Amino acid sequence: MMARIAILGTVVIALLAGGALYYLQVYAYYDDVSMNVEKVQLTSVVSSDPEGILFENVKAIDSNSSPLRYRSCFNTGMSLALLTETYEIYDDAEPRVAPRWFDCFDAKQIGADLEGGVAVAFMGNHDIQYGIDRVIAVYPDGRAFAWHQINSCGDVVFDGNPTPPECPPAPEGLN
Repeated sequence: MMARIAILGTVVIALLAGGALYYLQVYAYYDDVSMNVEKVQLTSVVSSDPEGILFENVKAIDSNSSPLRYRSCFNTGMSLALLTETYEIYDDAEPRVAPRWFDCFDAKQIGADLEGGVAVAFMGNHDIQYGIDRVIAVYPDGRAFAWHQINSCGDVVFDGNPTPPECPPAPEGLN
C-alpha cells in the first residue's frame, strides 16, 4: 500500500512540474508589446541605415529572457515593388516559431512563402542587439511579419569563439 502511495505521489509531482515547465516556456515570459511599437524600420540600400516605414495594426510579443523571442505581425501600405527597390533583401531568413497562442505568426507558412517567392524578407535592423538582426517579411498584399535572428557574427561569438575580424568587437562577457 505504501508503494502505491509513493508512486501516486511521484506521478502527481511529475505532472505538476511538467505543467509548470510548460506554462513557463509558452506563456510566462512573453509580454504583449504591441502598444510599445513606435516604428518599424528597414535598412536602406543607399545609406545602409534603418529607415522608418508605414505600418498599422501591430500585434507584437517579446521577452526579457531571450533576444530571439520577439515576434510581430502588422500591415504596411507600401508596395512590395517600392520596398524591394529601396531596402536591403535578407537572403537567409528563417522565421522562428512563435507560441501557438500568438496565432497571427505562422513561421512554417512564412518560411515556405519566402522559399517560394510569395513573400520577401528584408533587413530590418542589423545588430538590434549584438549578433541579432531584426528580419521583416512582407507579402504583396501588405501583410508583414518580424522576428529576430542570429547573424553570422553572433553565430560565431555565441558559440564561444573569438570575434571574426569582419565583425564589430563583442561586448564584454561574450568573448
